[in-house]
Amino acid sequence: MKLNQVTVGCTDYGASVAFYRSLGLRQIVDSPPSYARFETRTGETFSIHHTDEIGSVSTVVYFEVDDVDAEVARIEAAGMVISSPAADQGWRWREARLHDPAGNEICIFHGGEDRRFPPWRLTENDQEDD
Repeated sequence: MKLNQVTVGCTDYGASVAFYRSLGLRQIVDSPPSYARFETRTGETFSIHHTDEIGSVSTVVYFEVDDVDAEVARIEAAGMVISSPAADQGWRWREARLHDPAGNEICIFHGGEDRRFPPWRLTENDQEDD
């Protein structure tokens, strides 16, 4: 399988569009007030869809960047609030977190090769059925 895109709910279409554009995503579909799609620099897509209410969910959207600290500085300069400052994590990523206008959690991170190939990655033998 290959990840195609992530879609999250939003209660304020205009505020959400402005937020994700400020994060640096390029908007490629605009269907107000119900749907917008964005594209990252490397071609992955991310969408928002209007909903009347955002429930309590555990979804976190991860956007990888080369330099977390520089990205956090850019985000803060754009007037957005970082809820968890940049910090190194035990799983060898550097992460910072913020929330979009609908309350969806956004993680700005750098994982590098450890994103797909951490030292604890399962081997083919680990995945064989008994």
